Amino acid sequence: MKCKLFSASLALALAATTGAAQAQKAEVVHWWTSSSESAAVREIANAFQKAGGVWVDQAVAGGSAARAVTINRIAGGSPPAAAQFNTSKQYRELIAEGMLSNVDAVALKEGWEQLLPRPVLDSIRVDGHYYATPVNIHNPGWFWYSKAALQKAGVTAEPRDIDEFFAALDKLKAAGLIPIAVGSQGWQESLTFNALLVNIAGKDSYLKFYQAHDPSVVDSAPFKRTLQAMRKLRGYVDAGSPGRNWNDGTALLINGKAGYQIMGDWAKGEFANARQLPGKDYGCFSGFTPTTPYVIGGDVFVFPKTGNAQMAKTQQLLASVIVKPATQIAFNNKKGSIPVRMDTDPAQFDICAQAGIAALKDRTRHLPVSDMLMTPDMLGSVTDVISQFWNSNMSIEAASRALRNALKS
Repeated sequence: MKCKLFSASLALALAATTGAAQAQKAEVVHWWTSSSESAAVREIANAFQKAGGVWVDQAVAGGSAARAVTINRIAGGSPPAAAQFNTSKQYRELIAEGMLSNVDAVALKEGWEQLLPRPVLDSIRVDGHYYATPVNIHNPGWFWYSKAALQKAGVTAEPRDIDEFFAALDKLKAAGLIPIAVGSQGWQESLTFNALLVNIAGKDSYLKFYQAHDPSVVDSAPFKRTLQAMRKLRGYVDAGSPGRNWNDGTALLINGKAGYQIMGDWAKGEFANARQLPGKDYGCFSGFTPTTPYVIGGDVFVFPKTGNAQMAKTQQLLASVIVKPATQIAFNNKKGSIPVRMDTDPAQFDICAQAGIAALKDRTRHLPVSDMLMTPDMLGSVTDVISQFWNSNMSIEAASRALRNALKS
């Protein structure tokens, strides 16, 4: 009898242990597939596993494809434990439909209100509840340059305005180099336009367009100067631009074949993966002046609702691990971004990230990324116009009309 009782107790204990182990598995959908991105996401996976979780990686190439997989799985009744989205309005519809769990307990316990910048808080907090865990801060409008290429072209200083930037591009072109590495993909073209808009037209014009959706700003002189600069910039790209992936553009700088790239600070991960050092092999600046607005974007993880209580606990564990100081430092050093926490020690990062962290501490420079300010549909309409303008002979007047119409979509 005792033997039977012992056997039954042992079976129950083993079942409980097995169940706990299974419940700690978290299937995570994300789109970090480049070499530097894969190295970065492993840092989150390792931290989660050290905390007792089991990370089940579901990498899907391309942000739109990964988000579609997540939404389809939620609709089909087999949601992942967590899924990557941008820090934006992309997941607002899921919140409205009651499909996401909040992480209020983690946010309140760990003081996110005091730790995170306002644009991020405004994106992840809806009706007083936190529905996403921020991973990082990406400024999508950094300027990167190859020190070797600029030296060959005789460019000796970083540009202080758009005219000096074009003068540097002229020197690179005369030296037989690719002046600027741009990939003709809609999101890259939009990113380039926004970087020019921030640097030429400034914060007020950017907010009138993206936040207030004010069509009159399109006819303003600063906005038209931005369109003129966009048109002029098109003359400095190479024949390989159409369809080029962003990391292939960065590779042109790494190999000294191109001078500049306007790209988010995820590009820094590619330089690091190539064992290149900022200040030695490449340079970086987030704007032409020390007071240029710092655009705040990034990535988050959301947590689809589950009827499994143990899985819900696992989701909360992952939410907590992501924002821990050690995870933030390890992940962002490899990703190229900066921590979402405003209390991070800059000494843990390279000079480009230090510049970003310094900009983040100046709240007057904070500017939300366009994805936070427009619905995906409206933003898609704007991106379509910018892409058409970049890839055709569309006049500035026609582009202005199309952008005004896009604000009505």
